Amino acid sequence: MKLAILSREPKNYSTKRLYEAAKKRGHKVKVMNTLKFSIDLEAGSPDLYYDQKRITQYHAVLPRVGASVTYFGSAVVRQFQQMDVFCANTADSIINSRDKLRSLQILSRHRIGIPATTFVKDKHDVIPAIERVGGVPVVIKLLEGTQGIGVILAHTIEMATSIIELLQSQKQNVLIQKFVAESKGKDIRAIVVGDEVVASMRRVAQGQEFRSNVHRGGRTEKVDLDPEYKETAVRACKILGLGIAGVDMLEGKDGPQIMEVNSSPGLEGIEKCTQLDVAGAFIDYMHYRVDFPDIDVRQRLNVSRGYGVAEISVPKGSAYVGKTIEETGLWESDVNVLTLHSSGKVVPNPKLSRTLKNGDRMLCFGKLESMRGLVPERVRKRRRPKMKKLKTQ
Repeated sequence: MKLAILSREPKNYSTKRLYEAAKKRGHKVKVMNTLKFSIDLEAGSPDLYYDQKRITQYHAVLPRVGASVTYFGSAVVRQFQQMDVFCANTADSIINSRDKLRSLQILSRHRIGIPATTFVKDKHDVIPAIERVGGVPVVIKLLEGTQGIGVILAHTIEMATSIIELLQSQKQNVLIQKFVAESKGKDIRAIVVGDEVVASMRRVAQGQEFRSNVHRGGRTEKVDLDPEYKETAVRACKILGLGIAGVDMLEGKDGPQIMEVNSSPGLEGIEKCTQLDVAGAFIDYMHYRVDFPDIDVRQRLNVSRGYGVAEISVPKGSAYVGKTIEETGLWESDVNVLTLHSSGKVVPNPKLSRTLKNGDRMLCFGKLESMRGLVPERVRKRRRPKMKKLKTQ
């Protein structure tokens, strides 16, 4: 495999480990400065130049795009994608994860734990917004802060409004987020590669610091995650489209709460804590994906007119509850069940004898006309009741 690592810091621990892991496995690898690319656009012929030389064909790209060069870095990744080079994380997934508001907006559509969060621009909306997330204390975050920078805990209404007004006066966009008290000073970092969590650790803040980031002096400890936390981390990456990522979660009383999903997670802290070859897991995943690339389902579906993919739910009271997949009659209607989501588990190619339960979801391929009446209509969620006003302290 010929691999390009996009990084502006060749001497960084993570970059060096990834380079060493690739070389150890016999791959050709080059660390390439993200800003030294030139993107050439021509009809039917996307091209890239590096250091003013046209690059030769690469099999895979591992983007390590820093926050300060997100726009140009994601454009370079997108160009590699147009050239049919496998990218561990796509341009869109990097952009989705880099912006805290965007990532939480995408995750909020799914049944996945996230702290109550709000985003406002008008100063008159600040206090009502704080009320809606549960009141003070609240966490105030810059949209694109990293390593704990731009994360502030405000204990009073006055403090929160003053901080937000100051940041907004400096043209900064901020999020207001519920403070998960039971997780104060600690969080979980899980490294997701493909469909699994390959390493995890708990980060614990020191002293009066509530941010647990290693860069803020937090200590780390190895942790064996419960299945719920592993599933949440993997699902978050799938939803955002990331193949490799670090997922930060709070340990809330209602289960894992996604705090952030990082498309370029650092390796030093997690490898030293767990003594695992996380860099090697990254490289092995990319090698596997190069050998077994994804099929663009949308293009393939164009060949079969009238056929497509749809998700069919089995809600409470459905006629399908208690029936086997064979008894539903889907097969006779030219509909195949590709994957069954049941009780938090994913069952690929389920047997026809499998019995369906409340809440199951079936990913199906077949005749769109047959499936049209089986896909549930969109139901608007009931709005939460208004919360009582807070008294200023």
